[in-house]
Amino acid sequence: MPTLGCASGTKAVLEKYNLSIQKKFGQNFLIDDSVLTGTVEAAGVTKDDTVLEIGPGIGTMTQYIAENAGKVIAVEIDKMLIPILADTLSAYDNVKVINQDILKVDIEKIVREENSGKPIKVVANLPYYITTPILMRLLESELPIDSITVMVQKEVADRMAEKPGSKDYGALSLAVQYYTEPSMVQVVPPSCFIPQPGVDSAVIHLKCHKNPPVEVTDSKFMFSIIRAAFAQRRKTLSNGVANGNLGLTREQVVAALEKMGLNPSVRGEKLSLSEFAELSNLLIGDRNDF
Repeated sequence: MPTLGCASGTKAVLEKYNLSIQKKFGQNFLIDDSVLTGTVEAAGVTKDDTVLEIGPGIGTMTQYIAENAGKVIAVEIDKMLIPILADTLSAYDNVKVINQDILKVDIEKIVREENSGKPIKVVANLPYYITTPILMRLLESELPIDSITVMVQKEVADRMAEKPGSKDYGALSLAVQYYTEPSMVQVVPPSCFIPQPGVDSAVIHLKCHKNPPVEVTDSKFMFSIIRAAFAQRRKTLSNGVANGNLGLTREQVVAALEKMGLNPSVRGEKLSLSEFAELSNLLIGDRNDF
């Protein structure tokens, strides 16, 4: 059974290796068994699965995943943790640790070589400072991913599932909802970590769509419109997109909005995913040298 899912076990490892917490890597180690168990259960990990774990730390969650998975590929950026992981994961022959930056590692190669190109499941306790870049890379990669179950800052988890009209609704909300079906698993207080972060965290499960929920001619173009629409939230959508270097004029955007029955002064936060898809489909023929 896993041995690190408690404060004493984690503290013992940190003391044994005289390990200092690396703030630059956003390290907060989970010490609550129920959170660890709940995360792996939410991910639906079985012996048929190959799991990509991002940032295994000292191997606390890795042990829980390894107990349930067929294979675990753990990508850890901090080279100081590699010998510790060799120790804490020594009882598991189904775990492979890769010392690389997840934003630079060839995930496609991992999927191809470790799981014969079949869909993998991603499980991670993501560092707060780099949550969005990691998620966007996974979502936009078009890799065979079955689901993504991650621990993130609670306000980021809330943003992923946010609906139009909210101040927290934005490009991340739309990307998550285009590629996945998000569902909140549990809220995790600071006391569940060493060291304790200053805010609540949350586990969110993102079940990847087999087919996107909206029809869009060019998803890359749609997301360029979305990013431009939210780049300066106080601007109207038409001004934001016109200033987004997309080869579109304000007049073209206004004409498309009017065709959709929307006010030309509407802001991006008011449009749903389906409306952004419709806007993109209307504008794609108007762009110049995009």
